[in-house]
Amino acid sequence: MSADDDRRVVRRAALRVGTLVAGASAVAIAVGVGILIAVLVAQARTEGGGRRGAGGAPMGDRFVVDLDDVLPWVIGLGLVGVVVLGLVGGAAARWSVRPLDEALRRQRAFVSDASHELRTPLTALTSRIQIVQRRLHRGEPADEPLDQLRRDAQIMDDVLADMLLTAEGQVHTGTARVDDSVRAATAALSSLADDAGVGLRPTRLTGVTVAVPAVTVVRMCTALLDNAIGHTPAGSEVTVTADADEREVVVRVEDGGSGIRDDDLPRIFERFARGAESGRRRGFGLGLALVREAATRYGGSIEVERTSPTGTVFALRLPRAR
Repeated sequence: MSADDDRRVVRRAALRVGTLVAGASAVAIAVGVGILIAVLVAQARTEGGGRRGAGGAPMGDRFVVDLDDVLPWVIGLGLVGVVVLGLVGGAAARWSVRPLDEALRRQRAFVSDASHELRTPLTALTSRIQIVQRRLHRGEPADEPLDQLRRDAQIMDDVLADMLLTAEGQVHTGTARVDDSVRAATAALSSLADDAGVGLRPTRLTGVTVAVPAVTVVRMCTALLDNAIGHTPAGSEVTVTADADEREVVVRVEDGGSGIRDDDLPRIFERFARGAESGRRRGFGLGLALVREAATRYGGSIEVERTSPTGTVFALRLPRAR
């Protein structure tokens, strides 16, 4: 949302709160006055029958109310009015800060999401910089890792732009070839996989186009591969396949880890839900949640298709482009 949108939200909230307080106060006062009038009428007695005024003109009866009978009602209604207006004020205060609470929630979500999404490319950049340093130290050419560094920097720029659009409530439009996106994600994580002693094996990749922007497909595949690398022991492989039918493409990422525990399965796609640590980089439980949010945004889905002590298969389903 833009600054103008935020100001409009605040103005609407202020108008709603003012209307609520004014309406509730008017109702409370009207009810209190009505009850007080009813008590006065019920407690009143007439006096002065047959009285005459100046010039002998007859005067009507006077209605007399004993103060001792009415005063408790006045005090009680006043206290009730204070309590009612206090409750109304509390409700109005909660209502008035709701836009601020929503803004803070979106801000926290963006910071945590950006931290997670940029963390993997930054780690890959660090790894590639170390490769360049070693090659330069040995007097070897470093053109290839420098080209990869440039691609990684471009990926980070694309990811950040995509996240900023999402934070503003906009949906990135576009299409992507599945095989190109999987290869881009695999290339971005190749240095991390090498450091972990894990092989990345993309096989049987379809060239079908999906109705999802390329940067988003790369983000989702990167998150799934990063998760798989983090849970696969050294010497094992992470396998990626992609199959298509008339309606959708299914990207499957299979790791060689120890599987997901039964009590972790129901919350595996929730934010900040983390399974058992693998002894590598500490995860923050955001990757799979972000994959689900992105897939759902474009009409897709993500699920744990199979898990066992020998590994887990995640299935990412994306709609085909028409």
